[in-house]
Formats: sequence, structure tokens, C-alpha cells
Amino acid sequence: MKADLILFNGKIHSFNAETPNVTAVAIKDGKFIAVGNDNDIMSFSSEETKIIDLQNKRVVPGINDSHIHLIRGGLNYNLELRWDGVPSLADALRMLKEQVDRTPNPQWVRVVGGWSEFQFAERRMPTLEEINAIAPDTPVFILHLYDRAIMNRAALRAVGYNKNTPAPPGGQIERDSNGEPTGLIIATPNAMILYSTLAKGPTLSYEHQINSTRHFMKELNRFGITSVIDAGGGFQNFPDDYKVVNELNEKKQLTVRIAYNLFTQKPKHEFEDFSDWIDTVKLYQGNDMYRHNGAGEMLVFSAADFEDFLQPRPDLPENMEAELEKVVRLLVENRWPFRLHATYNESITRFLNVFEKINQDVPFNGLPWIFDHAETIDERNIERVKALGGGIAVQSRMAYQGEYFTDRYGAKAAENTPPIKKMLEMEVPVGAGSDATRVSSYNPWVSMYWMTVGKTVGGLQLYNETRLNRQTALELYTRGSAWFSQEQTKKGDIKVGMFADLVVLDRDYFSIDDEDIKKIESDLTIVDGKIVYANGDFSSFSPPHIPILPDWSPTNIYNGYPVRSSLQSAIEKNAKADAKPKLTSQIHSCSGSCDVHLHNHDVARMSNVPVNNYNAFWGALGCSCFAF
Repeated sequence: MKADLILFNGKIHSFNAETPNVTAVAIKDGKFIAVGNDNDIMSFSSEETKIIDLQNKRVVPGINDSHIHLIRGGLNYNLELRWDGVPSLADALRMLKEQVDRTPNPQWVRVVGGWSEFQFAERRMPTLEEINAIAPDTPVFILHLYDRAIMNRAALRAVGYNKNTPAPPGGQIERDSNGEPTGLIIATPNAMILYSTLAKGPTLSYEHQINSTRHFMKELNRFGITSVIDAGGGFQNFPDDYKVVNELNEKKQLTVRIAYNLFTQKPKHEFEDFSDWIDTVKLYQGNDMYRHNGAGEMLVFSAADFEDFLQPRPDLPENMEAELEKVVRLLVENRWPFRLHATYNESITRFLNVFEKINQDVPFNGLPWIFDHAETIDERNIERVKALGGGIAVQSRMAYQGEYFTDRYGAKAAENTPPIKKMLEMEVPVGAGSDATRVSSYNPWVSMYWMTVGKTVGGLQLYNETRLNRQTALELYTRGSAWFSQEQTKKGDIKVGMFADLVVLDRDYFSIDDEDIKKIESDLTIVDGKIVYANGDFSSFSPPHIPILPDWSPTNIYNGYPVRSSLQSAIEKNAKADAKPKLTSQIHSCSGSCDVHLHNHDVARMSNVPVNNYNAFWGALGCSCFAF
């Protein structure tokens, strides 16, 4: 058998003890067909084989985020200004000002997760006064964790919040002495006020959502992510919001493997949602690039214990057990795997009471199920999870809010939040992830820095004795995560017969200084035996460039997480960009398909409707739809 691709002269990390000194691999039809030394692997070459010298670089299995919101994140990636990794608030506000100047009316500028005030040199969040001064007319929405959102006056006008607007249960609209909203909305502690407000913003057109999702996947590939499990999410409706990834899969344009869970969107009607899906969705339907993975992470809204360590722990309602039992019993009876958002040990105790009751009547008997997050789970409840055959998916949320947790519960409690070492000692399946994009960043190396060095992104030392070694952290992000989609025999290692998913790192994860871990990027990312990302010495292998749409997108300037390219170079790029776009673009937000109202402006412009007179009433309003 001859290979399609051979990689040689590398430092290849495999978890297989039988092949400890791997320098080369041979790949055919998307799988590893040989793993070993250079001389042995070269025997699989032919004239048609592509051969790449790895230049003695470190190679690891493809990174697998076991809990991320890729589908929703992809639909919005090109809309969002990312503050992930930005070192100072001054830089962040400068980026915000430049994007405000670029963003056409009536679009918003959105900063949605992935940052912490403690990452900034100033150690603070922006103020409402700063945001209103930067953007008097363009709506700005800045989400901070599951805690709060900052909205300028233009955003308040856009969503219609005024002194008569009631706050939903579990949420707060801060008001001034006259009763008018100030622009601060707070989860107290339910985050639905944050999500529902964000959902009022304009969306991208379908064409641009396709483009946005492709660029988000490329950004994930940049950090070596080759697989994810999508945990659903608020306002992520099935099947409508899955059309983009479904189309990309059909066109073989996915560059990340996606296993997706179905997340109910209807409080008090969750049972009906899952009943319908069990009747219409075949478990694990799809293929090795895009497949169904079960239910959750939201099973019933009454069981949602959102983590907000600035607020006291929420007490779940008394009716939670009855509602959760009804849904979980349905899932177990139909052998559907499920996952459940579970932050606090007190909530987990009650959830397990429900699961154990169901197990007495309808045995779980090996059915995969997952607790997500589990920051404060105790040893007794870990034992109960193991007894029922469950796994725990942990994320780097404490890296972004460890300071808040420590302030509320103390450093001693923080040392074991979450207790990953104890989970592993007790032989419970554990997978690592991020919970990106609305809380943590999607950068997996920041997560591995948090697990191994024990620090938050703000530099607070959370862990000492409970830190993981680097091999274990990597294993959780690869082989560990594969269990959570029941693909542990297919991926997670560099091993004959497994999917050919791997990453050539730009620096050696196992030997670099601690602080350099969070600076790691991929030089070469391979998914299904195909090169999906290439940089540095491997740039000549890079796939063709995909233009970013729309042209005013923040992604066009800042290109996601600012690791390799400096923030200053992005700012300079922005300064050189055309400051005066065509008049039609300034007035109508775009030339062609409208990102706000999802129709084609040119149809109206070429009609008899007076929208082409930019000094007249309809044209001056800035959008053709006002003419109909």
C-alpha cells in the first residue's frame, strides 16, 4: 500500500507506548497507515506521494474541544470584535473605536466573550462613559462572561429599552435616578437577559454566514483544533441554524470535525422538543466530519445553574426534579446520550438523585452521559457519576473568572475548582474544552496553560498541588475528549487505523517555558489527511485564501486571537484601509445582499422607488427596505 502523504523528520507525540520514538507517519484515504521511523515510513512512498519534511518540529494529535459552541460562533464570527488575548484596555478601546468607524448603519459592533478584565494592564472593564464617547451613534454591545453586558445609548435605542421595559426573571436592567436604563444589563444570575438582548441585533446574510463559519473554522485550525463537540446553545435552533454547517459538510468544506448535541429552546416544552427529535433524528446520523451526538447541554430550563461567581450560587426551583426526570427518562428509554450543564455541587447532587431514581427503573447500562463544567463537584458525587457510567467535560472558565471565585469562596476552595486530578484518580472519563465563544476563548493553549501552570489569564495562581502535567493536559484535549462523542477508537492519537488528524506546532509544547504555552500556534494542521492550515515554514502548503465577507468585518483587520501578529500591525492595516468606501456602500451598508434585512438592495436601487437619490428622503435613510 502506498501513501497519499508522508510526514518525516518530526518529533511526533503518540500516546501509544509501543511507538515511543516516532519521527514519521504515512497517510492514505484520511487515515494513518504507518507510524514509525523515517526509513520505515519512506517505504510507503511512490511518485504520487506528497512528502513533507517536518524540520524536527513537535507534532501532536489533533486538538479536540469537547465543549464549544462552534455552530453559533461560526454564524457570528465575522460580526464580532474579539478581545481574546488583548493585553490592555487601551488597545481594546482603540480597536473598538476603529471598528465603530468601519461599521455601517444599522449594524452593531459586538464584543462577545473570550476576555476578562484581569487580562488588561489596567485591571478593569470599560465604562459606559468610555463606550458612549467612542460610539455616540453606532450600537455597541459588550458581553462579559455570564455576568453582564455593556450597551451604549445607541444600542439601547436599537433594542427599544426604556424606563418602561421590564427586566425578565433572573435579570436586571440598571437604571439611573430617572428610571432610564444606563446601558448595563446584569444576570442575577440567569444569563438569558444577556442572550435575548444580543439576539435582537442584526444578523449576517446566509452567504456571509457560510463565509463566517469557514473563517471561524480556519481560526480554530490555526491553533490546531481538528475536532469539536458542539454543545448547542441559547438561540441556536435546530435545524434552521444548522443549515450552514450541513451545507459545508455536503460540499466537503468543513475543516473541523463536528459532533453536535441538540439543545432545547422552549421553557416548559422541553419534553416535546426531545420527543420530536427522537422521532425525526437518527442517533449519530451523519458522517465522520459532521454527526449527531445526543441531547443537551440544556435539557430543562429549570436545571440551568449558570455560573456567575460575582453572584451568589442560584437555588434551582422545586419543580426541577420532576421536569428533569421526565426528559431524562425519555432519553434513557430511547438510548440517547445526553449532557447537562452543571456548575455547582449542590445542583449536581440533585441531578444525580434524579438519575439514580431513573436508573432503578430504566438502567443506564453503559449509556454515555456527561456533566459539563462541574467546577465544585465533590468526591462523593464523582463516585456517583462513575457508578452511573458518566463522564465530566471540564472547561477553562476558571481561567477567566478565577479572581471572582477566589474573592467569593477563598483560595483554598479555588485550588480544587474543578477537581480534575481527583476525577482522573477515580477513573472517570474527562475531556477538556473551552466553552467558547461567549465565556472563554477558543484558544486551547490558554486552556492547557491554565491546567498545567495553574494561572488565570490575569496571572492569579489558582493551583499548585492540583496542576496537571503537560502530557495529561494534552491527553484530555485529544484522547480524553474522543470519549465524549464515542469515537475513542477513531481519533485522539497518532496510531495506525485512526483518523489522520494532527498538528505541527510552531514551538515544542513539552520543552518551552510555562509562559510560552499560551503563545503556541499551529504551523501545519491536517484533518482527514488533508492540509487545512499552513503557516511559517509550511506556508507554501496553505489552502487557497478565502476573502472575508462582509468587507467591514472586524476579522478583516484583527484576524481573531492576537498571538503571532502584533496588535499594532493590525491597527496599521486598519489605518491603511480605504477610509472612504463607495457612496452606495456608505449609505446602503453594502453593495448587493443586505446583512441586516436579508434582501438585495440592488433590486430596489434599480426600481422606480426613489432610493437612488441619496439626498432625498428614502435614500438618505440608508436602507432600501424603508421604501417598501
